[in-house]
Amino acid sequence: MKRKFFLSGLAALLLLLTTGCWNRRELNDLAIEVAIGIDKAGKRYRVTSQVVDPSEVAAQKGGGARAPVIMYQATADSPFEARRKMTTLSPRKIYAGHVRTLIVGEELARSGIGKILDYMSRDHEHRPDFYILVAKGTTAENILKVLTPLEKIPANKLYSSLQTSEKAWAPTSSVTLDQLITEIVSKGKDPVLTGLQVIGNPNKGSDTENVEKVDRPARLQLSNLGVFRGDKLLGWLNETESKGYNYITGNVKSTVGHLPCRGGGIIVFEVIRTKSKMKGHVRNGEPRVDVHLDLEANVGEVECKIDLMNPGTFADLEKRSNKRVKSMMEKAIKTAQHKYRSDIFGFGEAIHRADPKYWKQVEDRWDQKFTDLPVNVTVNVKIRRVGSVGEPFLNKQEE
Repeated sequence: MKRKFFLSGLAALLLLLTTGCWNRRELNDLAIEVAIGIDKAGKRYRVTSQVVDPSEVAAQKGGGARAPVIMYQATADSPFEARRKMTTLSPRKIYAGHVRTLIVGEELARSGIGKILDYMSRDHEHRPDFYILVAKGTTAENILKVLTPLEKIPANKLYSSLQTSEKAWAPTSSVTLDQLITEIVSKGKDPVLTGLQVIGNPNKGSDTENVEKVDRPARLQLSNLGVFRGDKLLGWLNETESKGYNYITGNVKSTVGHLPCRGGGIIVFEVIRTKSKMKGHVRNGEPRVDVHLDLEANVGEVECKIDLMNPGTFADLEKRSNKRVKSMMEKAIKTAQHKYRSDIFGFGEAIHRADPKYWKQVEDRWDQKFTDLPVNVTVNVKIRRVGSVGEPFLNKQEE
């Protein structure tokens, strides 16, 4: 009997301690934030919040008269203070649990983003799976003003565009908060972030006509990779170098490239599979890195007269493709070593894995060692298929 009374009392006590709704927040009391933009405003921070307007996003028969998102903005000495200051503008508490993208203005990125990353990682509302982008040549505020078609919510458009571009084109890279912080604190690898530009007139981007016209006055476009050293942006890779970077780091899932034909015109290839290997070596106190890339491609387009049924043609195309892809990779390495002096490839990590004792001796001065690091690049291209058409019909045309 005593045992029953004891268990009943214990159960009642546990019920008092398991009140799961103690900090509940009603959906009608929250403003759902989907994107954050942070710019430098002198020595202060200007924070821009893109919030969903639920009544405009919900399915309805006719289009609404309002934009699908609302923008709130505040300036303060810290991003956290600026966010709280937005309560003077927003009728609801802004909830950051569904943020898809963080946009950093280029001026702020060049001065350092460590402080804002501390805030983003420390706040319990932020999930670490959102993507981080740099507003190239503009401000994060201008980026978040632009309305987009197809995706009513611009933040969702940016999130999806980055994923699609990374899978199908290759000069971009999706970077999450955890990944960025890890690379900033690492002494063997510096980070990169994808750039984002406003094409056209940014002042027209916030007008509803921007989603009503076929030829929109303002568009958002992803634009290659920004090179960092630590938490500071140093500059930008071009498209070729950005692809070379992704080949080296094994981030290319698919892309498209071309070669000139011997008699004029071009032949276009679709890269369908890549596998990159990076290995560090230390011999006689000198480091070296070997990078090997296996690449498989299909013929995607032929704009010249060429005999694709001849095995010798494939051998020639594969040989020239090897040189072209190798050149892209070497250009990326040269730019990183001599222009920016930033190890964005993780060569330092490869040396660390190869010889931890040597790494302890050089990790504090790896920036200097990296600039003279010998890197041997080898590429093996295999062309698998020619598509649903064999011989190009151009071969059958009369001269």
